[in-house]
Amino acid sequence: MTEPRWLTPDEREAWLALWAVMLKLPSTLDSELHKQARLTIFDYNVLAMLSEEDDRTLTMSQLAGKTNASLSRLSHVVKKLESRGWVERRRSPVDARVTTATLTDEGIDSVEALAPEHVESVRRLMFDQLEDRDIADLTRIGQKIVRGLDSDHWIFHDRGD
Repeated sequence: MTEPRWLTPDEREAWLALWAVMLKLPSTLDSELHKQARLTIFDYNVLAMLSEEDDRTLTMSQLAGKTNASLSRLSHVVKKLESRGWVERRRSPVDARVTTATLTDEGIDSVEALAPEHVESVRRLMFDQLEDRDIADLTRIGQKIVRGLDSDHWIFHDRGD
């Protein structure tokens, strides 16, 4: 049996910092969005990804990629958003085997109402503590980590770093 590759003190410190962010940031954002609209950060991200499309529509597979979700988790959340009248699922007119999700007018109104406070929360909780070079480093490092996790699932603008 080979010896475990233990973390160095610097790696351990980086891991614990990242672990704290992974736990605290989503739960804080969940709490704030729940107070506003009984949403989680994941629910909001689904709505936001649809809102960024010209026709406010993505296939479920595309939406899963943009939200880093399994199709089963995404399906559950889209069903919840559908019950609120914010998203509609339909068979693709191009391929009946494909299901699309479309942000409704009521859904876009909700995103537009939630966005200012949500963006302020993200800024206050995350970006206000960072300098411009920190943001660039965070982007570069985050993208490298994600590429190592699942290169086919995550969609981001890759600058070749």
